Amino acid sequence: MATPVGTLLADVFFRVAKITVFLAIGVGLANVAIQFGAVEYVTGLAKPLTRPANLPPEVGTAILATTASPTAGYGMLAEYREAGLLDDRATLVAVTMNTFFGFAQHIFTFYAPVLIPILGLQVGLLYVGARALIALAITLTGVAAGALLLSDANVDTTVETDAGTGTEIPDGGTDDGSEGPTGTRGKLRAAGVETVAKIREILPRLAAVYLLVVVLVDRYDQIEQWLSLPDIAGAVEPMTSALGLPGAAVPTIAVFAIDTTNGAIFIAPFVENGTFTPRQAVATMLVGGIVSFAVSTFKRSIPFQYGIWGAEFGSKVILVNTALKVVFIGVALALLLSPL
Repeated sequence: MATPVGTLLADVFFRVAKITVFLAIGVGLANVAIQFGAVEYVTGLAKPLTRPANLPPEVGTAILATTASPTAGYGMLAEYREAGLLDDRATLVAVTMNTFFGFAQHIFTFYAPVLIPILGLQVGLLYVGARALIALAITLTGVAAGALLLSDANVDTTVETDAGTGTEIPDGGTDDGSEGPTGTRGKLRAAGVETVAKIREILPRLAAVYLLVVVLVDRYDQIEQWLSLPDIAGAVEPMTSALGLPGAAVPTIAVFAIDTTNGAIFIAPFVENGTFTPRQAVATMLVGGIVSFAVSTFKRSIPFQYGIWGAEFGSKVILVNTALKVVFIGVALALLLSPL
């Protein structure tokens, strides 16, 4: 039965409102950091990553912000790209480097308090460790890509704020006191204006895409019947057979693909009774992670990334993120299931 329109609209409102708050924080922090020239003081910890990747130190601000809030980190990178500090290639590298820091945030909010207690210490730590290494490998791939593919042509350091030197800042003025904002109040006002302008640009697109996704998800059963889509279990069975996983892996992956917590609850008894070894359990959950990309990309990644970057560049971000995750999950599966 279809959900009432009012309920769907309320769902969209709360989703978009939540993301908008974090975007405003991220973009606002980026603008304040630029206006006050504070970037150089908070990016020192990230220089071992940004320097070899040929990225400006401002990117370190976004990387650090991602650990606290991935939405804020993405908001900062969007602001740097909009200002012209990063071109598309440099932005993709920076987004890739953000991966481990975005994962680290979930350790404290989900993996440690929720997933590890459900799975047990051995399987829980093995799974979280595997996911951490996958995220770290993607981040290091970003660093390597920056070292190989980026140069001064991919960044425009003239948009940095360097107090006292008169270099260009994003609003087109200079910071030598003759043009542009001066004084604390003026710089905060300028940062606020830039932030509001960016949110106004993103918000309509974000709301429209989220509304479309929520409606399609609500009507999924009708769409599935209309298109005669195969069920998840039937689609993953050849994969689990090829990997030599127990038969219980098929329903586990089907549950895990829809909801991670329920998938962990579902597999835990099978680990306790010996149906899965710890490695097989982790491999099954990683396969579930691959399958869930289709669900999470449609429900979350497309609305979020399109809302921030637009459809064209947002599609590139999703493609790069998904491809790297699948590749390194494949490597992790090979290591987990190889005879040692």
